[in-house]
Amino acid sequence: MSFNEATNAVDAIMETIAETMHKGESVTLVGFGSFVVQERKARNGHNSATGGSMLIPAKRQVKFRPGSKISILRDKETGTNEFRKLVEEIAMLEGFEALSDLPTEDVEIETPIETCMTPMISGRKLAIVPILRAGLGMVPGVLSLVPTAKVGHIGMYRNEETHEPVPYYCKLPHPIEERTIVVTDPMLATGGSAVDAIDQIKKVGGKQIKFMCIIAAPEGVEKLHKAHPDVQIYIGHLDRELNADAYICPGLGDAGDRIFGTK
Repeated sequence: MSFNEATNAVDAIMETIAETMHKGESVTLVGFGSFVVQERKARNGHNSATGGSMLIPAKRQVKFRPGSKISILRDKETGTNEFRKLVEEIAMLEGFEALSDLPTEDVEIETPIETCMTPMISGRKLAIVPILRAGLGMVPGVLSLVPTAKVGHIGMYRNEETHEPVPYYCKLPHPIEERTIVVTDPMLATGGSAVDAIDQIKKVGGKQIKFMCIIAAPEGVEKLHKAHPDVQIYIGHLDRELNADAYICPGLGDAGDRIFGTK
């Protein structure tokens, strides 16, 4: 696929996302920016004859570009220790954006100088829910921002013949319905694991859900957004496509194997 073809593919996926959203709603593609939905306009500023919606950049743009770190992740020569540390660092950087809207309340504290009112995260503690096993690699990065967060786990493995996720474990913090939930998985490929994991969370009452990944394929973004349009999606880099074996291209290999040093 050429660069122009890849660009057109990304434009098409953004169009599809826009058509499933309502005017004024927003979506964040980390590394690309934040977008809001507006009515499609022709070049002269009038409504397009084709109608529909489009994504345009929002005023508030993403403030970091983790490209260099992701480039090192992609390198097949990057060892387990460095790979693991980079996954944590990228998760922390994404976390700054993903958690920027957590509710806060002013509390009184005493500094060495005086007493003052200062903001603290309010409400129930954040819940981080990694999709096992690769999602575990992102947890320390998010915990470095919110050390008091609770951690749940959802276990899935990929059926190598059907490429579909097979669930085998689910344990979530209680009460999950009162928490902001961040689901982590380094890769969003077909979108099956992310959709199924969020399905499980919603079945037990989870409502405020965000999804964080490091790389994603357009096919996975489309599937996740169609299944769960209320979930905020945070992406380090949107890759070109899935290959015939449902692996992200150019990708970074098997994130779980590279984090834990297995094959």
